Formats: sequence, C-alpha cells, structure tokens
Amino acid sequence: MDGNTSAQFADDKAVCIVSVKGLKDNWQKWSENHQEHQKHNPFSHDTRPIAVVPQRGQDDYGRPLQGSLTAQRGEDAHTHISREVQELCDVIKDIGVQGHEDGNGGNISVAFGRLFEHYVTISNKLVGILLRARKQKLVDFEGEMLWQGKDDHVMITLLQ
Repeated sequence: MDGNTSAQFADDKAVCIVSVKGLKDNWQKWSENHQEHQKHNPFSHDTRPIAVVPQRGQDDYGRPLQGSLTAQRGEDAHTHISREVQELCDVIKDIGVQGHEDGNGGNISVAFGRLFEHYVTISNKLVGILLRARKQKLVDFEGEMLWQGKDDHVMITLLQ
C-alpha cells in the first residue's frame, strides 16, 4: 500500500486500484438513494411517506394514483370487459327466443347450455361475464353460479 488513500491488489487476471475516497463517495451516494427510496416505501418504519395516503372512507381510497400506469391498465381492463359484456348481450339477442309464456314479459331468453355451446368459441370466460352483466342489471338468471352440465337448463334473460 502507498499511504492511506489507495491500495493495489494484483492477481493473475486483473489489477484493481481502490480509493478510500471513492469508496466513501459511493457509499454516501448509495445511502442517500436508499433513504429517498424509503420515503416512498409504505412498509418502512424509518420515515413517513412523502405522498399523502388516502384513508378509509375517502374518495381515492383503494384507487391508483391518477395518471399512473396502474390507473391506465385499470381503465383498459374496464373498457375490455364492457366490450365483452356487450358482445354477450348481442349473442343472447341473436340466439335467444322471445319469451311470453314463461313470465318474462317478452324479454329474450336462452338456456345456459345453449349459450355455453355457442359462446365457448368466442370466450372461455362466459360465467364471469354473465356475473358481470347481472351485476350491471343487463341479464338475470336463477342461482348464484352457473355450472356446465348441471345448470344447462337455467334460463338467462336479457333485461335490456
């Protein structure tokens, strides 16, 4: 070693010169970056987050920040699901029958088994889309969940 500021290590592959000042500067830079990162880490107990976190009951609670990639992905997913629900309603209109005798008051209905056979070539998420459409009050059917084979006779009624 030559003095207090550097050391030289030699082996058969490479020569490495290490400066104590360089090591100190690198460590200080890493420490500052880590402290800044911890300010945004919700699981850190060292410092309080800089961002204001919405509390339960506020409008923004449980929602991503406006303009973030997460918010954009959520909007894209909502648009995609809305298209799939609309497509499901169109399929029910196409293959369903007008129902007067079963008490539907003229609404279009189709049996789940027939819809499943027709719709399986379009999407493998029929039951989930049906549940979403029922939540939006676009369709109605008996029961909480529909199972292929067991519930083939259940009538699905288009409400709008």
